[in-house]
Amino acid sequence: MAIFKRGRIYWYHFVFNSRHVQQSTKQGNPRVARQMEAAHRTALAKGEVGIREKKPAPTLSDFCKRVETFAGAHYQHAPKTLLWYKFGLNTIREAEIVSRKLDEITPEHIAGFVASLQSKKWEVASINSALRAVRRVFRLALKWGVISAMPEISLLRGENHRDRVLTLQEEAKYLAAAEEPLASIATVLVDSGVRPEECFRLRWEHINLNGDRHGSLRVLEGKTKAARRVIPLTKRVHNVLEALWENAARPEEGWVFPAPTRQGHVWHDSLRLQHKNALKASKVQPIRYLCLSAHIPDSPG
Repeated sequence: MAIFKRGRIYWYHFVFNSRHVQQSTKQGNPRVARQMEAAHRTALAKGEVGIREKKPAPTLSDFCKRVETFAGAHYQHAPKTLLWYKFGLNTIREAEIVSRKLDEITPEHIAGFVASLQSKKWEVASINSALRAVRRVFRLALKWGVISAMPEISLLRGENHRDRVLTLQEEAKYLAAAEEPLASIATVLVDSGVRPEECFRLRWEHINLNGDRHGSLRVLEGKTKAARRVIPLTKRVHNVLEALWENAARPEEGWVFPAPTRQGHVWHDSLRLQHKNALKASKVQPIRYLCLSAHIPDSPG
């Protein structure tokens, strides 16, 4: 091995594939200098046969930024999913493990993450939502080739699932107690089976009150292309929409459920208080208004 000294610093040089390689070790120890030369030769040899040095894994914090960009690009038309990503990533950023590299995080670190949330008196459902976000981050890292393996991430037991089927009797009591616009929105959800976000974004130009039987509505946005569809109206929904249309002076276009929100129409926050009051007044057991769609539990976004 060819090493030489310049002042107090050792250098090495050798010829690889007819190319002269010379580099300072920035070391004053000849043994370390020889090791560095050998490592450089090995790296060049690996590259010659197509072997590349493994890139160091990013920290969880840095990779979360990549996931955030991914979510913003792929779920522009799924606000509920974007909110889930935002909640999960923000929770991860506040955890102690966020500064660790992805390939250094173990099940013990995940257990510590859970313990920290439990110390803050988080409900099991909220902790599991955060764990699903962590698991999603690692699965994306695995899918994109950033890591070769991921730690085991198990959800906690004892989660209280609030989704349930609303009976016809409960539906009648709930609708009778609900204020507007919740009463009209809930009626559309129950009879048409559209998702809440699809209902919130309904526009008058997408409503046909004079078609076959009781008319129809068109859904033009959704998570997938299959979400775009035409749904026939029941007589009850026809009557609700017709009354709204008359009260709005028969508009030809615009939001069916306008509201002073960032979106310009009713959104989840617009209905939370009304929903709470409707449950209290009707004495119906707690249920999310998301579950009103066609009497079936809402699926996670």
